[in-house]
Amino acid sequence: MSDVLAISLLSMQQDMARLERVSMNMANATTPGYKREVAMSLPVGTHAAAGGFTGAMRDAAASLGAPTGGARTTPGSFMVRPDLRPGTLKTTGQSLDVALATPGYFEISTDTGLAYTRQGSWQLDGRGRLVTPQGHPVMGVGGEIVLSRPNPVIDATGQVFESRPGGGAEATPIAQLKIVRFDDPSALLRLGNGLMSAEQAPTQVPDAEVQLRQGFLENSNVSSMQEMSQLIQSMRHFESMQRVALGYDDMIGAAVRKLGDLG
Repeated sequence: MSDVLAISLLSMQQDMARLERVSMNMANATTPGYKREVAMSLPVGTHAAAGGFTGAMRDAAASLGAPTGGARTTPGSFMVRPDLRPGTLKTTGQSLDVALATPGYFEISTDTGLAYTRQGSWQLDGRGRLVTPQGHPVMGVGGEIVLSRPNPVIDATGQVFESRPGGGAEATPIAQLKIVRFDDPSALLRLGNGLMSAEQAPTQVPDAEVQLRQGFLENSNVSSMQEMSQLIQSMRHFESMQRVALGYDDMIGAAVRKLGDLG
């Protein structure tokens, strides 16, 4: 294959990958705690390790709040990175809605193992357990969190108190939400429903570094205007590369016909 056609094809493939990320981001623009994804093209032979990025690529990765870890890339490859910048907080007034105002993740128990999320929209199941909308138990430092009464009080450090029948909270906490963090959060894998899995072991965040907001949810950090701008830019670039490929194909066809006339 000609170098011109190969470069055009790789460029169009990268544009399609960007469009996939844009569509996913737009679909989750109203999903609490969602972190947008960005597809970044990498030059041939670029190292994705910390020492491999230079100039604008290092600045772009750092601006997303993501480490620049990874492996050597192949020609025409691209890297998908999550944008780890926090979203704004919105008030809901619901006692079972909790938002993290600091870096970290809630730990969730699923049928396939532990998972992690920043979505704090929870409910109580029939056994009084604090669970996600899909029924997965929210983990505390001592295990599952079980309440005997609805409308708990959760303080800024994640301590969970039972509510009193007449209002207020009991003096003694019954549980402590488990908040964890990762050395490389960009390595987390999406599982769907706002959950992520990790191969690396998490570290529990000290209470002094936790800031929770009860009655709030974290908004997605997707900007519709930014995504639309990326959509238009990717489509225009795709069309340009398509014209290059078609123009080159027409040029080769004309050259072949000319050679035929000369023969």
